[in-house]
Amino acid sequence: MNKQLEKVIYMKTFEDLRHLVETEFQNLSLPKSPSNFYSPVKYVLSQGGKRMRPVFTLLACNIFSDDVEKALKPALGMEIFHNFTLLHDDIMDHSDMRRGKPTVNVKWCDNIAILAGDGMAFIASKYVAQAPEAVRSQVCDIFYQTAIEVCEGQQYDMDFENSNSVKEDDYIEMIRLKTAVLPAACLKIGALIGGASLDDANHLYNLGINVGLAFQLQDDLLDVYSSPEVLGKPIGGDIVENKKTFMLIKTLEMLDSIQQKDLLKYMANKDLVRHEKIAYVTDIYSRLKIAEICQKKIDFYFDEAKKELSALNVDSSRLEIIKSFVEKISTRKK
Repeated sequence: MNKQLEKVIYMKTFEDLRHLVETEFQNLSLPKSPSNFYSPVKYVLSQGGKRMRPVFTLLACNIFSDDVEKALKPALGMEIFHNFTLLHDDIMDHSDMRRGKPTVNVKWCDNIAILAGDGMAFIASKYVAQAPEAVRSQVCDIFYQTAIEVCEGQQYDMDFENSNSVKEDDYIEMIRLKTAVLPAACLKIGALIGGASLDDANHLYNLGINVGLAFQLQDDLLDVYSSPEVLGKPIGGDIVENKKTFMLIKTLEMLDSIQQKDLLKYMANKDLVRHEKIAYVTDIYSRLKIAEICQKKIDFYFDEAKKELSALNVDSSRLEIIKSFVEKISTRKK
């Protein structure tokens, strides 16, 4: 059997890696006391989800090494950190439900949710710090910088809620920080643990950034132009909530000052019926061909991601799974 076939055999599938992560979470050992501190943490971490971030960490490791176990603890740390950010988001957004269950701030209270989130951030740090000694310092530096950047992105997002002068570049930077840097960091951390060169680790990081940006822009587009049956929820939620999406920002940039004021005044009217507001704004989007502009931007970022893949100095057989993932994401409908 030739070496290339041997490498293919040792590559784990997405489902293999997700099962590995889920098993590890089921066996996660946390203290029982104080109950009001650890119970919310266990509650959040037991709710599942797609576990994409730890899978990315293990997948990136697997590209360069057949031993993914050495990346498992840091992978769990990245997922714990991600769930910490969701918990604090729920508090800031006064959310009632997350993944079909009551949020921690509802099931317990805001103060307990804040403390549980704080604890999760430090628990995440402990897991990330269990990276192999040879790359531990690099891995921790990436994690800490990413944690700061995610917080920066959240602040920008909150700032944008009360601003009508947000530009396209501002929005892209916000979603880069809030959404893209975490999966990108997972890929870079996994690659370094797997033995990748810094150049290859950076190529995977940049891939993660580009896919993350494209993914968020897809969300903006699908929220307007998908259907409730496909999306699994009512469309137009971003319009109803006056969110500063790429769609709205691009529209405002293309309107003159009078048209801008008229649109913003219309959207600020709290007495509007939901379907009328969605129809009104969507009609403007359609007349300005905003969907086509957004799709072009999405395609650009996916093309950039594929360039990063092509630049990796690794046997092509080890890239089939991540290539397939990028292709699948690029054509998603929900």
